Amino acid sequence: MVISRKNVTTSFLFSLPGLKLGDKIIEGKTKIVYALPDDPANVYILSKDRITAGDGARANDLEGKAVISTATATSIFDLLTSAGIKNHFVRQHDDKSFIAQRCDMIPIEWVTRRLATGSFLKRNVGVKEGYRFSPPKLETFFKDDENHDPQWSYEQLLGAKLEAGGRVIGRDEVEIMSRTTVAVFEVLEKAWATQNCTLVDMKIEFGVNTKGEIVLADLIDSDSWRLWPSGDRRLMKDKQVYRELKEVTAEALDEVKRNFQWVAERVKLLQTKPSAQVVVLMGSATDLEHGQKISKGCQALGIPCDVRVSSAHKGTEETIRILREYEGEGIPCVFVAIAGRSNGLGPVLSGNTSYPVINCPPVKADWGAQDIWSSLRLPSGLGCSTVLSPDAAVLAAAQILSLSDHMIWSRLRCKQLYTYLGLKDSDKEVRKDK
Repeated sequence: MVISRKNVTTSFLFSLPGLKLGDKIIEGKTKIVYALPDDPANVYILSKDRITAGDGARANDLEGKAVISTATATSIFDLLTSAGIKNHFVRQHDDKSFIAQRCDMIPIEWVTRRLATGSFLKRNVGVKEGYRFSPPKLETFFKDDENHDPQWSYEQLLGAKLEAGGRVIGRDEVEIMSRTTVAVFEVLEKAWATQNCTLVDMKIEFGVNTKGEIVLADLIDSDSWRLWPSGDRRLMKDKQVYRELKEVTAEALDEVKRNFQWVAERVKLLQTKPSAQVVVLMGSATDLEHGQKISKGCQALGIPCDVRVSSAHKGTEETIRILREYEGEGIPCVFVAIAGRSNGLGPVLSGNTSYPVINCPPVKADWGAQDIWSSLRLPSGLGCSTVLSPDAAVLAAAQILSLSDHMIWSRLRCKQLYTYLGLKDSDKEVRKDK
């Protein structure tokens, strides 16, 4: 998590193996945050064996919850980091705690909903449970336990002129958080779908770190979402089971704990190892620089990429042998053909495989138009596409592979997010000069 308070002086209190703890920055219902005297940019977050509902109106000790919560949260932040989402997580310290960036928290809960249920139905009479929001429904709530976290409109959020970490929360900051919130939800929704689980809704929070960046913060665990295996509400594995208990008994709490443990075990399966690949075939070793650019771009998206040399004109049998080699591996594969002059490589590959083939000719100043034309003018029955830059080849291949690999999809989704947010940052910088 990442909470800081202004004018807090840090003093050494006690130590853990390999770690000195300073002042308690804040204690919440389910966690405690400590300063780190030797690492002022970070904090230590300790989970509690405590479960609450209704702004603390219902609360119980739940032995083992701290371990389960920490395991869930660290796995989720690992996944989001791999996807490219900026967040506060640094590293896990032990089974009940982790280290995170120190931030000034923005007191807003961002809720994303895919299906209508829970409080949304109470506030929107007439909407049937299970109504599907496409795109996801985004709501904001001001963190105020005494007033039961009232829902805020966009206008209220702007009008409040909240401040965190030296940043006033204006239109740009709201846009950063709203876009990131939806991206986080969609990344986790895709991930849970691989386990045949529907992510119904979830809440997250943001903070401003010591660098002035807005980052995803707090905990993300079974307190944060509604999760329905097989899309069936009756099978829910989230805190709603605890909320709906008519009587809190030891047996009921054991069931809640089993549900949380079920989630913690499956969270580890969400971040899969690469199950797809790109194969770059070059007609000549003189095109190596062009091929290496594609390989580097694939690696940035977590896609394994092999670079090979084979001429469809001069070594047709070898080209087909290489093709069959990768087909035989039995995993999704995209071939990228790099051939200048007369491009026979892409069409030969396309005519002999059902896998996608992308032409990416190394265009030179002389004969450039003819080189491109040889990739575009294909015999009938062939479907290989043509792009002109290595970056475009990487993105085209990644988009194809993302249909069967949620982590590739997630990295593309985050790449698009931060391209957009980068433009917002540039626009803000330009406006400062006026």
